[in-house]
Amino acid sequence: MSQSAYIKLVEGSTAQEITLQEIQDTLLQYRSQTALTGEQLGWDYASAAFPYTVESAGDDRWFYLKGITGHYKHIIVGPSESKSVAGQSVKCIQVVLPDESTHGDKSKGNELCKYLAKKLKAELTMFNGRTIYYNPRK
Repeated sequence: MSQSAYIKLVEGSTAQEITLQEIQDTLLQYRSQTALTGEQLGWDYASAAFPYTVESAGDDRWFYLKGITGHYKHIIVGPSESKSVAGQSVKCIQVVLPDESTHGDKSKGNELCKYLAKKLKAELTMFNGRTIYYNPRK
């Protein structure tokens, strides 16, 4: 059964809406940051930290990350809408692990979700249903 994580753009987030291209750009920024870290360490850290290629799905609703090695299959990412605690509709990023996904995909999915949520100061509902708040709350 597939699992989903949601990065909700709530009040206090750096953005209230996000496009598919902005999500892709943020993930590519993550890859370039890990590449720079790898240069400092003297090894190919970028392929270990982001073992995927960004593949277009043919439409503008989502894209998927295709695994480079056998330990990783794919992760589906795209903008969506979700309900907040107050029952209002909020924009979010949905990250889906299909049935064929591996444990490596789930680990990397959690890592990428945390990066995106921290970067956007958003509320993250992880694959296991737990919530992490990166947004400033009062």
